[in-house]
Amino acid sequence: MSLKSFITKIWGEIKSLFDSFPAEMQIAIHIGVEVTENIKNFVDSPTADILTAIIPGDIDDEIKTWLRAKLPGILTELKLADSCSGLTDPGQITACAVKVLQGLEGDIKGAFLHNLSVFVAQIASNGKLTWSDGVEILEWFYQNEFKPAA
Repeated sequence: MSLKSFITKIWGEIKSLFDSFPAEMQIAIHIGVEVTENIKNFVDSPTADILTAIIPGDIDDEIKTWLRAKLPGILTELKLADSCSGLTDPGQITACAVKVLQGLEGDIKGAFLHNLSVFVAQIASNGKLTWSDGVEILEWFYQNEFKPAA
């Protein structure tokens, strides 16, 4: 068996696992990827509310409120806002973390974004998504569902 067919088989198993998830878990995974992609693509604008710009507009208001409250803490936990430790405003903390992300490159940036996706998906799933499941499922979802659609 070639490496390519082996990896294709693994992706097929992950897709099968994803398809078996309840709809709310699939939505949580999508939210994790979309918020992270929005952060990655965020264009700094002095008139924009950064949290509004990066949280998808089509998700449940309760999840939006929770993400607005929790996202700055996640960014701080990932050590993306250490250089802004004196800030208390969630928008400023998030903007600072985005600036730090913009300064990262390659695999380091990718690792932070991947971890962020998993944390956001865990929040959106109300803790039902485990870290280990999230790592694999979010990578599969990003590569096979989100990225091709974009």
